[in-house]
Amino acid sequence: MTTVPPITIDLTRDGTLERLEFLAWFTDSAIRIPGTSRTFGADGFLSLIPGVGSLFGTAMSLYMVAEALRHGAPARLLGRMGLNIAADTVLGAIPLIGFLFDMAFKANQRNLNLLRQHLKEQS
Repeated sequence: MTTVPPITIDLTRDGTLERLEFLAWFTDSAIRIPGTSRTFGADGFLSLIPGVGSLFGTAMSLYMVAEALRHGAPARLLGRMGLNIAADTVLGAIPLIGFLFDMAFKANQRNLNLLRQHLKEQS
C-alpha cells in the first residue's frame, strides 16, 4: 500500500507571503494610536461604516484564504482561517463594538500566523 505524501505549500516562491504580510499589516495594524501600543488598520476603520465597511473588510480577508487555497493549503487550515474571518465579519458589523473588536482580535494577523505555523510544520 502506498502512502500519499502531504501537500506542501510554498508561499515564498512568487512573493505571495510578502503580499499576505502587507495585507495583514494594512488591515490590522497600519495605524498606531498615539501614546499607546494599540494599533488598528483598514479593517477597523471600515467597521465604522455600517454594513458596507464590514463587507469590504471581509473581501480583503478572503483574499488571504484564496491565496492559501491556490497554494494547496489543507481544508483544516482553510476552515480555521474561515472561522476567524466569520467572527471578524459578524462582530465587525456592529459599528463601535466592531472597531474595538478589530483592535483586539486582528483576524488577518491570526490567519497569517496560522499559515506560518503550517509552513513551519511542513519543513
